[in-house]
Amino acid sequence: MLPVTLLTGLDDGFRGAVAGNLLAAAGPRGVLVEYDVSALSTGSVVRVARTAAGVIDREVITMDHPCVSCAMRGSLVQLLASIAAVEQYDVAIVNVPTAGDTHAIAAEIDHDTDLTVDAAITTVDTATATADLTGEDLIRERGIPTAAEDGRAIAEVVVRQLESANAAVLSRDDDTVRGLLQAINPQLLIRTTPAGLLGLRLNVPTVENGSIAAPSERTFVWQAARPFHPERLYDALEDLVAGTARGRGTLWIATQHRSRLSWDSFGTNISIGVLGPWLADLPADRWAAVGQQHQARSALEWHPEYGDRASYLSLTGVDLDARELQERLDGCVLRADEAVHPLTDPFAPYLEGSTAA
Repeated sequence: MLPVTLLTGLDDGFRGAVAGNLLAAAGPRGVLVEYDVSALSTGSVVRVARTAAGVIDREVITMDHPCVSCAMRGSLVQLLASIAAVEQYDVAIVNVPTAGDTHAIAAEIDHDTDLTVDAAITTVDTATATADLTGEDLIRERGIPTAAEDGRAIAEVVVRQLESANAAVLSRDDDTVRGLLQAINPQLLIRTTPAGLLGLRLNVPTVENGSIAAPSERTFVWQAARPFHPERLYDALEDLVAGTARGRGTLWIATQHRSRLSWDSFGTNISIGVLGPWLADLPADRWAAVGQQHQARSALEWHPEYGDRASYLSLTGVDLDARELQERLDGCVLRADEAVHPLTDPFAPYLEGSTAA
């Protein structure tokens, strides 16, 4: 079985340098697969596989739809399987372009019985990491080759790379950046050199949508047993994510009484969606359809009147003011003397599948 190491990162130059170091560390029995996506907009991607001795395969991939992940998934497994079949190599390193979907690529590789994803390593430019993780720039605004409809923020791309990785290589050491990365992925192994990273076991954290990250010095965790006032929460969104890199949570909004909502934020970009009904609204034989983490939390914190209805939110960032966030979120909660039915719900137009009160 051929072990595969996936290499991700925002900066092409730094990621390429780390890829070269990994190939050198692998020696003559290592293979590096790289992609030139500079002509992606025209539907053309060049894939090259090489060893320390030189190029062993080169292919021009043409697509009807210019998508980085599609270009890779269409032929990468076939190439890796052919490399495994010759039984001359001990490891394959795949340099994943910035816009690639690591989770999807890893899943497809692991479906082949001759291949296994051993490690996912991401590269981080220390000089820009904090701004990238807490900013609002979109991937297409940076000139990064991707599909025209790719509306992801840079913060989302970097966070997803970190959450999918079991190791990160920094361009230089920095305590603030280290702490931020560790808060986003507490299990992340952080290094300033790729030495010794080949052959690690893949550890992709599986996070149920709406669950809370492990508390850390840079993560603020909040919860409430009363619903949010929709207008006050909506008006506070911009302030709540200022300076944050990652946010996760489950929301109970007063005007969405039957809908369990998710909070997913990357930098200043927020996505709020419908997770489904609350357990309190489901017969017991349908509880299995709800995530196990939510079931476990509900069992411990079941409210005699509201059941599992509650809000939980974690926000990770740099220099977060916990007291200010606490006061701001507490102020967004519906007071006991406030009625629900006269309220306007600014979230409703964006929540497909929701059931308002």
